Amino acid sequence: MTSQLLAPLFGDPAIDALFDDTARLQGMLDFEAALARAEAACGVIPETVVAHITGACDAGTFDITALGAATALSGNPAIPLVKALTAKVMALDEDASRWVHWGATSQDVIDTGTVLQLRAALDAITPKLDAVCATLHALADAERATGLPGRTLLQQAVPVTFGLKAAGWLDALQRARKRLHALREEALVLQFGGAAGTLASLQDRGLEVAQALADELKLPLPALPWHTSRDRIVEVGTAFALLAGALGKIATDLVLLMQSEVAEAFEPSGVGKGGSSAMPHKRNPVGCVGAIAAATRVPGLVSTLFAAMNQPHERAPGQWHAEWETLPEIIRLTAGSLAQMRIVLDGLQLDRARMAAHLDSFGGLLYAEAVSVTLAASLGKAAAHALVEAAAKRSVGEGRHLREVLGEDAHVTAVLGATQLDALFAADSWRGMADTWIDRVLAAD
Repeated sequence: MTSQLLAPLFGDPAIDALFDDTARLQGMLDFEAALARAEAACGVIPETVVAHITGACDAGTFDITALGAATALSGNPAIPLVKALTAKVMALDEDASRWVHWGATSQDVIDTGTVLQLRAALDAITPKLDAVCATLHALADAERATGLPGRTLLQQAVPVTFGLKAAGWLDALQRARKRLHALREEALVLQFGGAAGTLASLQDRGLEVAQALADELKLPLPALPWHTSRDRIVEVGTAFALLAGALGKIATDLVLLMQSEVAEAFEPSGVGKGGSSAMPHKRNPVGCVGAIAAATRVPGLVSTLFAAMNQPHERAPGQWHAEWETLPEIIRLTAGSLAQMRIVLDGLQLDRARMAAHLDSFGGLLYAEAVSVTLAASLGKAAAHALVEAAAKRSVGEGRHLREVLGEDAHVTAVLGATQLDALFAADSWRGMADTWIDRVLAAD
């Protein structure tokens, strides 16, 4: 059950609502209503019963508590739901009740109902992801000249630009968006196979009804029912997990940039946001925390989906059931992460002066690679690397700027004049292909 205390941190209310008990029931009932319409259109059931069946397919009129108790006895929620639906229809028209759930099985109801929920979730999440991508697009373009230290193994390495970092985040989200879009045709498909996948109860009308049902629900019709072929479910979970991971990477970068000793970027602040119960001075990265928590939890949930793929014969005794709460939780956590990071990125605050200061905060060591590469053309790669490495150690040990130490080395000055050496330590000398990479990412958005 969704926690009212924690859901605002880890979820998104609009997405949470798509996976509550009422929404789950409505997805199954939407299948039953569409099935009645499709079968009537194909002449399998009387047209006169359709209104009675579809009119009873309102989740708000069902007793969820009673259905839950019956689910514990029957093993899945479709069995008591169909019984309750049949009773409702019988109260309206006894003959119509004979045609409820005609030719279908519980798994058809549950799986297709889940697919309808997933499609609604994609419809809701896609514009939110688009908005985050638009924010990163603007950020990458605006900050393409904003320099800061690149960090490898959490140590300062060589200069990069904040625009390039934002472009890297955007690039990952663009790929995640493509994966989500592909789900609509490849994974979110109709499930309709009857008791064991043959639709034998419909005799030679099975394919006709299946196509009509797919058309009613606006879902692709797969080549055959997929009762125990669960790669599509794993594909959905994995696509969302990759999005959660991409958002977690952004959050992790920002958490590190928010460290007191770094302080180059900050989440937006506000009353009651990011404070501490003990330390009044704290400005905690709470939005990023939510995204990192999701990226930490989701992989374990995806592993459950993978473990559940090994489903025997034509109906699984437990593996299928393991998906029911797992997949929605993956979607919920990913949606919550997206909601948090949208707030963070929309209000992101940058300390560009501090970024610039950090470029020179270690005595110019970030420019060591540029000097080494330039000297290598004359001295050879190994000799140049050894020379600059020794100069860097001397710079640190003596507390002097690397430019000053190199300027005293005859091997260096024999190759590079003062102007050339100064240019290697200039603020605009280290951008490399950054602008090109940014342009390529922005062009693909």
